[in-house]
Amino acid sequence: MKSLRHIFLILIISISNNINGSEDDKSFQEQSMLAVLYSQTSAEFSANNIQTYNNARLALDSALLDKSWSAALEQKDNYKNKMPAIILDVDETVLDNSAFQARTILEGISYPNGWVEFVNEENSELVSGVKEFLLYAKDKGVKVFYVTNRIHILEEATKNNLKALGLPFDEDIDVLLMRDENGWTRDKTSRRNLVAKDYRILLLVGDQLTDFISSEESYVLHSERKKLADKYSSFWGTKWFVITNPMYGRWEYSIYDNKTPESEAKAEEIRKDSLRP
Repeated sequence: MKSLRHIFLILIISISNNINGSEDDKSFQEQSMLAVLYSQTSAEFSANNIQTYNNARLALDSALLDKSWSAALEQKDNYKNKMPAIILDVDETVLDNSAFQARTILEGISYPNGWVEFVNEENSELVSGVKEFLLYAKDKGVKVFYVTNRIHILEEATKNNLKALGLPFDEDIDVLLMRDENGWTRDKTSRRNLVAKDYRILLLVGDQLTDFISSEESYVLHSERKKLADKYSSFWGTKWFVITNPMYGRWEYSIYDNKTPESEAKAEEIRKDSLRP
């Protein structure tokens, strides 16, 4: 049974969905239109995702042969004989939610308005290349974990969507680890720690830095945040694989020094000031 807290959350979100989007919402969504169109229409975007998962497959073969291999910073000693596993984010890594982003533009609203309803449709499509990769991992005896910041009340809908698309989804243990479940916050460190207790984590796949490192390390100004790519240069393309997400993410919030701008006009001013001509 859903807790009263979760039921209250659904009611609040539902009520907010019935309120017309503000002018700021409409302006914000209009400026993201090209990013959404790029994700939905460009062959280059699909090719890049397929390329990422093809390379991840090659890395998986190497990881299975090397017992000292682990992709998780949270992995401690004595893991060489543990069962192999991989961890993937869900949104824009496994499931393509660009249809939701398109709706927000056309309706002049912004997240979280409409998000719960969209997820409950259980209709998100696949990111290009992911199914082939995950079925390959499954055939190799690798446990697949999905670590997502979707809230816990959306677990059943998310599970149904993943299974309907024919993706590996084991039922012997919980392989879908949600935000708010077991007290988990947005920071995925504790969930990676949980997987690392019983499994050797071979690869991490995601579209945000926090799919690989802690929120504390990632939540910095964009100029400092970009340095993190160089800091972990030996991981990218070998143990960590990034799916490009131009539509939304912490990258944009870091431009605003991790503070919500007072208005869309102020956000646009900050964006322009951050350009490097």
